[in-house]
Parts: sequence; structure tokens; C-alpha cells
Amino acid sequence: MRQVKVLLDNIRFEHTVFALPFAYLGVTLAARGLPTLWQFIWITIAMASARTLAMSLNRLIDRELDARNPRTMHRPLPRGMISARAVNFISVIAFALFEFAAWQLNTLCFLLSPLALIFLVGYHYTKRFTWLSHWILGFTDGIAAAGGWIAVRASFDPLALLLWFAVTVWIGGFDLIYACQDVEIDQREGLQSVPARFGIATALTLARVNHALTVLALAVVGIVAQLGIAFWIGLIVVAILLAYENAIVKPNDLSRLNLAFFNVNGYISVIVFVSALFGIWFPHA
Repeated sequence: MRQVKVLLDNIRFEHTVFALPFAYLGVTLAARGLPTLWQFIWITIAMASARTLAMSLNRLIDRELDARNPRTMHRPLPRGMISARAVNFISVIAFALFEFAAWQLNTLCFLLSPLALIFLVGYHYTKRFTWLSHWILGFTDGIAAAGGWIAVRASFDPLALLLWFAVTVWIGGFDLIYACQDVEIDQREGLQSVPARFGIATALTLARVNHALTVLALAVVGIVAQLGIAFWIGLIVVAILLAYENAIVKPNDLSRLNLAFFNVNGYISVIVFVSALFGIWFPHA
């Protein structure tokens, strides 16, 4: 049991809450309500296994960097609490589950799964050569929303692309904030990020722009999908939370960064999904 706990801690499994509700958002919009139980099960397995694969590879690829970073040096892999071999094994299992789940859903999901894997694996390397890595991470997480849509409709439609964009700028925005705490480490290690290249103030300004685009994109989703008032109430709450998230982190005070990153963003993804679901169920309310 202790080893399982270490494995889950290594990949921060609880942070699946960031992307999974957006996958469910794509599902509910595509189904105009709830999917079948079969779809729900395999979509959940696909998303959880994809994130497990991505995070396991992240820990493996960055383990030497993590060991030299005071913020990450206490993670299980740098501390020797878990072996690289064990993490590799988890990665293989997660890969197999992801592919099997995609195959169970529909042919298009299965055919597109290798493209998703390219980003799930490749985005970990992007910070080594481009400060656009924040948006590549957002684009990768946005696959969850588009993938949820494709899992139900077996087609790629404009609304799926809009959801993908919304998640890209949302994740990109809060990754800009998160990266502010590693400026000195990134500069020392030669890693690329907006805060390290252009400064923390610029990164926080860009985060605000990205989150304004997030609200705008979600508003367009609400209009196109003809969602009811519950969605718009939820969107107002999300806008307030995003404003709060950006307000509590300042260039000269990063002490509340973890609150902004871990707590607020978890609330946002759940609120968007739940409000959209009720907006579908009660379109005229």
C-alpha cells in the first residue's frame, strides 16, 4: 500500500482534476447530456491513463533536473523512494491502457491516439528549446476536451476545436504563473520559459491575457452550444476566480502561488463542467 501511495504521489494523480472535467465537458456537449455508461468508463480510463503516462514520463525525463532544483528535489524519484524501472513499468501499463481504451471507444479515437501520444511524450522536452512550452503544454492538455468530443461523436467538429483552444489558453495561463517560481533554476539550467526569458512581470501580464481569452472562448462555447443560464452563472464565477488567481500573485510576491495554481484551478475546471451540464439539461432556464 505504501508503494502505491508513493507511485500516486510521484505522478500527482490527484491533479487529474485539472483536465478530466474538460474531457467530460467535451463529452457532455457532444452527447447533449450524459454519454452511455460504456463511453463514460472508457473515456475516464483513457484520460486517467494518458495523464499517468505523461506525468510518469515527465518525472523520468526531468529526474536529473528535479534533483538539482530545491523545489522538486524531494519528489519520490530524486529521493530514491521509487526506482526509474518502476516508473518505466507504470508508463508501459498506462500506454497500453490508453491505446486499449481508445480502441474501445471508436475507430477515429484509435487512429488519432498516436498523434496524442506525440504531444504527451514530446511536450516534456519543449522547455529545453522554446519558451512557447507553456502553450504546448496547454495544447497537450486541450487534447482531453477535443478527445472527449471525438469519443462520443467520432468526428472532429468546430466546437471541439473551440474547447481545445479554451483549455490551451487556460492551462498556458496558469503554467506561466507556475513557472515564475523557477526563474533562477531555469536560467541556471538553460531551460526556456517566459519568466526566465522576459521576466516575471511580463509572464504575469501574459497570464492575464490568456485567462481573458479563456473566458471569451468559453462564452463563445456557451453561445454556439446554446447553453442555459446555469452555464453563464458558472462562467461568471470562473471569471471571478481567474481574476482572483491573477490578483494574488505579484512580481514581487509569489508567496500565494501554490494557492493560485492548485486550489483555484481545480475549482475552475469542475465549475465549468457542472455549469455546462446544467446548461444543457435546462437550456431555457
